[in-house]
Amino acid sequence: MIKIGLILGKGMRRGDILSDGIEHFPDTPYGRPSTKISTGKRMGKEVCILQRHGAANEIPAFAVNYRANIYALHVLGCTHIVATSFCGSLQEEIETGDLVVFDQFIDLTTHREMTFTDKIKLDQLNHTAFHKPFSETIRNCLIESAVVQGITVHTKGTVLAVDGPRQSTRAESNLYRRWGADVVNTTTAPEAILSHELGMSYGAISLCNYFDSWRTDILPSTRAEKNEIAEKHLDQLMQVVLGGIERID
Repeated sequence: MIKIGLILGKGMRRGDILSDGIEHFPDTPYGRPSTKISTGKRMGKEVCILQRHGAANEIPAFAVNYRANIYALHVLGCTHIVATSFCGSLQEEIETGDLVVFDQFIDLTTHREMTFTDKIKLDQLNHTAFHKPFSETIRNCLIESAVVQGITVHTKGTVLAVDGPRQSTRAESNLYRRWGADVVNTTTAPEAILSHELGMSYGAISLCNYFDSWRTDILPSTRAEKNEIAEKHLDQLMQVVLGGIERID
């Protein structure tokens, strides 16, 4: 039976997404998740909604308890996870306000817990090939959702994951571009890695709300400018996500 975990990024509100909603706040061997998890139905599908950064967006990306979040969704029976985030563009063709469905990532995080093996035996975890870190099923559902709604989306993208909270230096940003990264964010690792260990399919869609430091023709975006772009496009992001969830089968 399919059960979908929806991880909402900063600023995204649960709203009236689910029918027959019930709240859970499970304890895990890794502590409590970021906030209470709402479970219910969306177009007949079982869905669990978790706000990654807390109910009031009070938890920065580097302080999120990713293991507790992913383990809690696993305990609640999720088979698939759809995650949303914001990202910074490393390429001219990815502009602010654009949506990107990831197909690869490069992990440069250094201060994150990346495995459940400290409390779960190795042979009970999924360590099969990870050459495709994002579920093709979820990717295709998100892309189809965008297309049928007339919403432009980048159908591929390599995201480079960093710890934050600082942004890249210009030298780093140009290096990432040479590596072939398309965007940079602070949440994809370790979420995708931990989901894979517990055998859950993981897909991610991100809203670009700034250009990373490689641009020399514009001033770096302020936090207020990033938030303004995010607020302007959040409804569109949610439309694509909900349409994608309805297509997972």
